[in-house]
Amino acid sequence: MAHMPEKDPGLWAAVLAWLAAHQPQLSTGGIAAAVAMFRVIYGGGRGRKVLLEGAICGLIAVSLLPVLEYFALPANLSVFAGCMVGFMGVDKLREYSDRFMGKKVEG
Repeated sequence: MAHMPEKDPGLWAAVLAWLAAHQPQLSTGGIAAAVAMFRVIYGGGRGRKVLLEGAICGLIAVSLLPVLEYFALPANLSVFAGCMVGFMGVDKLREYSDRFMGKKVEG
């Protein structure tokens, strides 16, 4: 009789423990991806653009978690940050980044 890993209670305990340990990253990235995807769909975008915009915004939002921690801001602010990243989108964030980096290089 073959062993079925999906029936192993230890596997599910490990999965739930992993989800609990990474809840801030998952919720922040997930909300950013969802908002970005809905924004693109609302604007008439489809297919690959929807998926890529969501994935990139989700990754950018997750990268903000250490910044919030560095400035000793509350962890639940990450959901707001994720929403804002998704709402602004990749192009607007790139524009802000280019402007910020341009000032740093000039100064």
